[in-house]
Amino acid sequence: MIAALFVEKGGVYYGLPDVDPWPEERDARKYAGPWAVVAHPPCERWGSFWYGGPLLHKQGRRKRLGDDAGCFEAALNAVRAYGGVLEHPAHSRAWKHFQITEPYPDGSWRWTAGGFTARVDQGHFGHRAPKATWLFCSAVTVFDLPKLPHGPSRAPARVSGPHRDGRKKDGGHYHRRMPDIERRATPPAFRDLLLSIARSARPQTTKGDRHG
Repeated sequence: MIAALFVEKGGVYYGLPDVDPWPEERDARKYAGPWAVVAHPPCERWGSFWYGGPLLHKQGRRKRLGDDAGCFEAALNAVRAYGGVLEHPAHSRAWKHFQITEPYPDGSWRWTAGGFTARVDQGHFGHRAPKATWLFCSAVTVFDLPKLPHGPSRAPARVSGPHRDGRKKDGGHYHRRMPDIERRATPPAFRDLLLSIARSARPQTTKGDRHG
């Protein structure tokens, strides 16, 4: 059995015989084992607009960096305690805050304290946008780490940018931003990759450096 933490209710982790989904109402911060985990903690307070965006900034109502009610820390602790993998958008400030080594840019696995980290685009797995993602896994040996696609995906859609279509002043075109529900969605093929990492979790991690 694998525990899928911080996932969308009714999403891609539902209906699988060996997966126990933890949506928002179950409060995945309370997960206490014993199964290995796949964790998707909220990312809003760790990304480029962690402060809430320009409007809140102008109104003097900026959010606090990392103020996610302890979700990322709980997910990280679960991965370290029970084994498995955590995913977050590339360049997440949580990596620096929790002293996780930044991954190599090419898809190679890199050892960091307590596990391994890597970068991969979800566009390689069926997402309409590249959706660059950082992974952290623990209690997985270097021999069990999957080979990840190297380099950027060619997926054409955008997960950020203007809401509107139309022509720019320079003659180019705006591209409509992807709806939030689609942006957050995990492609089934990427879900299967994460589950395969969690299923390979073992009690101890073998240290290494660069692999891939």
